[in-house]
Amino acid sequence: MSMGGSDMYRQQILDHYKNPRNHGELENPTFTHVGENPMCGDTIEIDVRLDEDEEVIQNLAFRGDGCAISQAAASMLTEMLLGKTIEELHEMDRDDMIEMLGVDISPMRVKCAVLAEKVAQDGAEIYFGEKEETRTTSE
Repeated sequence: MSMGGSDMYRQQILDHYKNPRNHGELENPTFTHVGENPMCGDTIEIDVRLDEDEEVIQNLAFRGDGCAISQAAASMLTEMLLGKTIEELHEMDRDDMIEMLGVDISPMRVKCAVLAEKVAQDGAEIYFGEKEETRTTSE
């Protein structure tokens, strides 16, 4: 990636960190889930509202505290997931998150980058009875 492109992505991360999109709480979410990265101290809670058929993500909101990578990733993820299906959410992996961020992520920061994705996926799996955990950690 060229230096100019990398700088553009860094600016995008800073913008999402300083001016997060979809930050706050939803009224009457279909499900809410919280997760943390104990190594870094990041926490993210995500509210998701699904359509009547419980297949399409109609709205999302997040709140949390942590490093610029974790909070920007949560902001960017909520924008990306609007209108997507639960199946598309389940198909996401860490490479999708790293690609979305657009910068090289050190091995120590990967957990920060993927926390929001894991929280959203685990929340959906718990809601649909596929998982029993009550809190996600990115250990």
